Amino acid sequence: MTDVARVMAGNPQVNKSLYRAIRFMVHDAAIAIDLPDGTRTLILREIEMDRAKKHARADHVFGYSDFTPSGGLSGDRDTAAAQSTAECLRRNGITTVIADRTLPLMYVHFIEAAGMRVNLDQDMGVLDRRVKDAEELDNLRQAQKVTEDAMRMACETVAGATSGSDGVLHTNGTPLTSQRLRTMIDTFLLEQNFFNPPCIVAGGSDGGDCHELGSGELFTEQPVIIDIFPLDKSSMYNGDCTRTVVHGNVPDEIIRMHAAVAEAKQSATSIIKAGVAGEEVHLETIRVLKKHGYVEGLPKENDPPTFCSMPHGTGHGIGLDVHEPPLLDRNGAVLLAGDVVTIEPGLYSHALGGVRIEDMVVVTEVGCENFNSLPEGLTWC
Repeated sequence: MTDVARVMAGNPQVNKSLYRAIRFMVHDAAIAIDLPDGTRTLILREIEMDRAKKHARADHVFGYSDFTPSGGLSGDRDTAAAQSTAECLRRNGITTVIADRTLPLMYVHFIEAAGMRVNLDQDMGVLDRRVKDAEELDNLRQAQKVTEDAMRMACETVAGATSGSDGVLHTNGTPLTSQRLRTMIDTFLLEQNFFNPPCIVAGGSDGGDCHELGSGELFTEQPVIIDIFPLDKSSMYNGDCTRTVVHGNVPDEIIRMHAAVAEAKQSATSIIKAGVAGEEVHLETIRVLKKHGYVEGLPKENDPPTFCSMPHGTGHGIGLDVHEPPLLDRNGAVLLAGDVVTIEPGLYSHALGGVRIEDMVVVTEVGCENFNSLPEGLTWC
């Protein structure tokens, strides 16, 4: 069919699928149109055109005003972008537009008003985005390296702290709190040109909830889950790493939980390769945890505080977003060579705290490559 075009549109700062397609960042609407002749036309604000011609993945670059319809362009920039898109498609003789799941309704309105049909391809910008190219893999390796550097600093800070008579940890004579350690992590990453969303520093009972950020003083002989997932502002790719650290003597039950989690991570990692379903990886994690006497799922209302389980999936895809397809969970999709996923089994008890270990791997035809090199033990001295 020679009258079909594929369209992605929006703000690349928000629409990561569009950003991946054009590898060019602007803060206003950009439109990528893949025409029937195999070329890509990029439409954006006129002041961005010179940069886009040098750096964007596009064959032709135009401004909104290059495709002004007979009635003129709206003074509203987003409306003008949609009008320009419809006019470009009309001038190229397009009758059918294939769009991804992110195409704003405004674009659909103006395209259909110009007499063209819009069809959804729900896998567009999803399956292709899952398979990382060489540039993306390098970006993810670098993001994970810096994330690990921050993790090492954080875990060594906890392990090297001093304990007061009340068990509260101190560094430089000041109590070490979740908030203070989180600020240290933020500062460390900011100096590496990373943006760090609020990361998890959950000590003791806070760690019994897998996504509790954590607050208050940190104590000796209690597990501290640290989960860091920052964005590299230079590449727009994310790191994601979790470790658990205990200052002082490690409680026996935390040792037992950690051993089960470490074995589950190793066993799940060992079966990852292209063609294996994400569900299979998750079920392998659960098999190992059950072998150690633990269960899957959230606690029920009448369960005691000592109830200990894994209530989440084994992992998720990662790239331009921290959470992307595929999932390593029940109903998880078949893995593709080039998928980059986290492997992060964990166990949680409100009475004791939690233990989680997380690495990042790229799926290959024969297995996977682990981007992590940090130790995964509980002690960091």
